[in-house]
Amino acid sequence: MKKITLLAAVLLASTALFAQTKWNVDKAHAKIGFTVTHMMLSDVDGNFKKFDATLTSSKDDLSDAVFGITIDAASVSTDNEMRDKDVKGDHFFDVAKYPLITFKSTSISKTDGKKYKLTGNLTLHGVTKSVTLDLVFNGVGNSMMTHKPVAGFKVTGTINRTDFGVGSIPAAIVSEEVELRANGEFDQ
Repeated sequence: MKKITLLAAVLLASTALFAQTKWNVDKAHAKIGFTVTHMMLSDVDGNFKKFDATLTSSKDDLSDAVFGITIDAASVSTDNEMRDKDVKGDHFFDVAKYPLITFKSTSISKTDGKKYKLTGNLTLHGVTKSVTLDLVFNGVGNSMMTHKPVAGFKVTGTINRTDFGVGSIPAAIVSEEVELRANGEFDQ
């Protein structure tokens, strides 16, 4: 009987020790977007209206967080209907052929205070590449609505669109460098 009790205690302790907590993005308090430079003169911003994101972590400080993001590429908006049609077409995202943009983190490492490096696989335009982004963990609070924990993050980084086969437009018209940004809250 002692062996069974001891085994049960060990199993319970290991389950609690390695329990993963899943967090879901609060879409009312989240945004995913990008910026490109037009004709080497001005910045053009775009955002995605439809996306989903989750994170899982077994640590209270979320230092082992794994992020998963799925974006509906056709939900891109640059606040210009003609440009949006072009961005959705085969010149850029080709949303008919590549409807989703995904990111799945593979590692997270603390650099200083609330700053981290977040590395993961970004799939865009049918091409998957490892990218490293800057992440700021804004902290954890309690939702005034649900009284459950809420965590806030901000992510920024830069990719080269041609690495993913995006855009047949010369860099002098639309920059090859694309600034990425995402921020938001995640609920437990």
